[in-house]
Amino acid sequence: MAAIVSIFTLARVAEMLDEDEDFLHEIVIDMEPEDGVIAVHGCGEDYTPAFSEDGIENLKELIPMYRKNAVPADPTRP
Repeated sequence: MAAIVSIFTLARVAEMLDEDEDFLHEIVIDMEPEDGVIAVHGCGEDYTPAFSEDGIENLKELIPMYRKNAVPADPTRP
């Protein structure tokens, strides 16, 4: 396994994938560190999920499954 040299925040991944950040956050809740996601903690209690490149690939695979089961909040999005 290659060393992880960079990670991408949830906000950045949402931008990269042209997805809603809140929608992705719902998926992240079910992901584990083995899936390529970690929690990055700042000051206070807040944290943001962050992804390795493998984590982004895993997330891409999960998006269609979650979208299929989600009730669309925005009728203009499939």
